[in-house]
Amino acid sequence: MKKRVVITGMGAITPIGNSVDAFWASVKEQKIGFAPITKFDVTDYKCKLAAEVKDFDAKQFMDFKAAKRMELFCQYAVAASKEAMEDANINMEQEDAFRVGVAVSSGIGSLQAMEREHNKLLEKGPGKVNPLLVPMMISNMAAGNVSIQFGLKGKSINVVTACASGTNSVGEAFRTIQYGDADIMLAGGAESSITPIGVAGFSALTALSTNEDPKRCSIPFDKERSGFVMGEGGAVLVLEELEHAKKRGAKIYAEVAGYGCTSDAFHITSPAEDGSGAAKSMELAILDAGIDKTDITYINAHGTSTHHNDLFETRAIHMAFGEHAKNIKINSTKSMIGHLLGAAGAIECIACVKQVEEDYIHATVGYQIPDEECDLDYCKEPVNTKVPYALSNSLGFGGHNTTILIKKYEE
Repeated sequence: MKKRVVITGMGAITPIGNSVDAFWASVKEQKIGFAPITKFDVTDYKCKLAAEVKDFDAKQFMDFKAAKRMELFCQYAVAASKEAMEDANINMEQEDAFRVGVAVSSGIGSLQAMEREHNKLLEKGPGKVNPLLVPMMISNMAAGNVSIQFGLKGKSINVVTACASGTNSVGEAFRTIQYGDADIMLAGGAESSITPIGVAGFSALTALSTNEDPKRCSIPFDKERSGFVMGEGGAVLVLEELEHAKKRGAKIYAEVAGYGCTSDAFHITSPAEDGSGAAKSMELAILDAGIDKTDITYINAHGTSTHHNDLFETRAIHMAFGEHAKNIKINSTKSMIGHLLGAAGAIECIACVKQVEEDYIHATVGYQIPDEECDLDYCKEPVNTKVPYALSNSLGFGGHNTTILIKKYEE
């Protein structure tokens, strides 16, 4: 018998708020996190805007010495995990540490460390490279540092599937608990890639928007969309086996009901043009949850604001749901926070939990001009309606398609 898995805590560091409450209040205010890049000089760059985290002070979340040995993506992961652990009211002295695990991903790791130490290598030689370069740079250190900071000795993994990493982490944590390998898992993602090489690389792919108007730079499904805006931050959810949560009197926000995963086997950057891979991922999550397709009335789309993603994801929803697709409300949280890459799916899962909890669907902010080929309901305005289920999609370079299904908790 597969065990039921619930969400009992959440933590977030985002471009529009450095806690779940601050993030969610900003979402409901339709606040956008886009502004000129401050982390480096963008004079020679076509892309000028990003969604940077503001007013983040690592010392508020961890010991100063520990923070110094972590790159920013790890600091975001630890900060979000601290909030999530406190929100879930987990006391590790009362838990078997080998039954509490971590699935916190980063798609890229630290480009900052690589840039910094590469410059030292060129200017001063190999003897000046920081001995901690490798453990500060590699992407699994988000999970590693979370495990170390909170004494979590269970399964500790880093699922690297580009922009699907955060959702895959939630899904793999869900499976871990379902099959009895842990009682509690911290699941999510963290990313901080607003760096010269990061922005230059994505710009060279023509993936980033060059629009310098913060209100029109990240506009998923809009006919004038021109690419994604890079965001940064971290988001972590506490997933817990239902009986374990009930036994300790935990507050239950929602239930994780289904997980689907496929590969397009098509192209290294473009989704399958007919949407078949993403469609199958959604179908598998629904099948896993044991519900009917017509039970789905809301989807949090990957919705990056690139031409191909939004069009092919729309086709995927048509393929998966047929005529019912026109009855589904669809939004993109990236319309406010941009694309957090390996952390995107995790923060979008938190947005789904809040929407299920409050029976409220947030707007796709900035969506104004319909595209004839993107012909579904993308929530130009917020909607107050029953949200029994939320389907959250993430699609990653390499053809990774991942879907999590969140449901309203019932005994």
